[in-house]
Amino acid sequence: MEADLTLLVNGQQHTLRLDPETPLLYVLRNNLGLNGPKFGCGLQQCGACMVLLNDIAWPSCQLPVRQTTGGVAITTLEGLTRPDGTLHPVQAAFVQEQAAQCGFCLNGMVMSAVSLLKQYPQPSEEAIRNGLFRVLCRCSVHTRAIRAVQRAAAG
Repeated sequence: MEADLTLLVNGQQHTLRLDPETPLLYVLRNNLGLNGPKFGCGLQQCGACMVLLNDIAWPSCQLPVRQTTGGVAITTLEGLTRPDGTLHPVQAAFVQEQAAQCGFCLNGMVMSAVSLLKQYPQPSEEAIRNGLFRVLCRCSVHTRAIRAVQRAAAG
C-alpha cells in the first residue's frame, strides 16, 4: 500500500507517494534520478549501493524507504559535490590517486571513506582498511583507495 513519505536527500526535502517497503536504492535511482549508488549484489554485501544516513555509510539495496523518513539525512555521491561543482576532498583524492578502474566499487569506497573521515579525521591504515571492508572491489584498487583516503585525511 502506497503512502506519502518525506525524505531528506542531499539537503533537499522530497515528498513521494511510495510503497514504504520499497528499497531506498530504487527510490533514489528511479524516483529521484540519483545514479551514484548502484545496484550490485542486492544483498548488502558489495557496497555498490552505499549511501550516508546521518553521516554513517549504509547499504541501500535492501533498506526499506520507511526507515529513512523522519529527518534522516540521506547523502548520495551526488550530494558530496559542492554547489559550485567542486569535488568533495575524498572525491578529489580518489581522482588524484587514480583509485577507480571499472567503477563498480567507487560509490561504496567514496561513501565509506567520507563516513570514516567524519568519525576519525586522522585514521590509521588499519582503520582505513576496516572502514572500507564492506566494499567489494573487482579490479583490486584497494591500495590506491587506501592512499586516497590517506590523502584526503592529510588535507
